[in-house]
Amino acid sequence: MLTSKRRAELRAEANGIDTTLMVGKEGVSESVVAQAETQLKARELVKGRVLESALMTSREAADAICEATGAEGIQAVGSKFVIYRYNLDKHQPPKPQPKVNPVRRGVQKRRAQAKREKQRREEYFHEAAVKAAIERRKNGQSGK
Repeated sequence: MLTSKRRAELRAEANGIDTTLMVGKEGVSESVVAQAETQLKARELVKGRVLESALMTSREAADAICEATGAEGIQAVGSKFVIYRYNLDKHQPPKPQPKVNPVRRGVQKRRAQAKREKQRREEYFHEAAVKAAIERRKNGQSGK
């Protein structure tokens, strides 16, 4: 059950949304209920309109759709109506982020950088030593 304050907030929010649900001369059929169900899952607040060819008022259409989908009627004015259903999937609390110590993160980053630098130097000097050994062998073999 919604409070009158929450209902007023939802009415104000509904002013900005477009009419997406249409009830025609067939009235509230299974297809209209299915469409209302998918729209309520996608967004909690749905604005609908009852066409003039329908033989029911917007209040009757909203009540029938609310009964079929488990939603609540927010407003029915003229040929338009607004329904609302709370969606748990949209209101999941965010997963807690692991706490990170910025000092520790900086130390770890500097250590990793120093380790990469050390590996780079070792590879460079190893290649230089291998090249020097090859040169010595060539010079030593040609001198004999």
